[in-house]
Amino acid sequence: MTERSEKESSRRFRFHQTRSSPSGLLRIDVHGTQARHFLLPGLKVFLDRYPDIRLHISETHQPVDIVREGYDCIVRAGHLADSPLIGRKLAELKRGTFASPEYLARFGTPHVPEDLFDGHQMVGLLSSDTPSVAPFAFVVAGKARELTLPTVVTVTGPETNVASACAGLGLIQVPRYRVASELASGALVEVLTDFPPSPLPVHVLYSHTRQLSPRLRVFIDWITERYRLRES
Repeated sequence: MTERSEKESSRRFRFHQTRSSPSGLLRIDVHGTQARHFLLPGLKVFLDRYPDIRLHISETHQPVDIVREGYDCIVRAGHLADSPLIGRKLAELKRGTFASPEYLARFGTPHVPEDLFDGHQMVGLLSSDTPSVAPFAFVVAGKARELTLPTVVTVTGPETNVASACAGLGLIQVPRYRVASELASGALVEVLTDFPPSPLPVHVLYSHTRQLSPRLRVFIDWITERYRLRES
């Protein structure tokens, strides 16, 4: 091969790499606490690896129509309802029951779920999917059990939920990653450790009506690894 043909072949190879590299705008929707814990710490590495991809990250906390609203994928926690969307499980987040030392000094420390009916209260967490407060869930003797306690405050945001517990306003159940700093500082204490809630599944969802683009494929592979590493 001549020097000229070698240079031409190299140019064609570089052009092919550019054309085949994942590129374009990727629109995703993910709850803010998960974005900050699982995605953002490693996002620069992803963007350095795929410099032609741009990301738009929203956090609506509301049901969205992926196709109509132009999302490539969404990340959702909880058990999936019937849906035409394609889902890949990212993780099962370990959860616990937490309260502030001030709350426990006032109401006592529960040792079994039945103790909660002795004057305890919860911070009521409302989701966009239901008008009712989310019940507490425990695994007792291998069986799932749900219960709801009186509330003096109800919230719709995860940050306010944790802040309310830190202020002594009630018990909460949240994924453990969400209160790692509060546990380390002593602002919150875990209770009922022998009766943990069942893990919270997290899925990434995308439409079956759209071809899985190269940029979405590499993003889903990357986010799957991010959840595995950050939960390990």
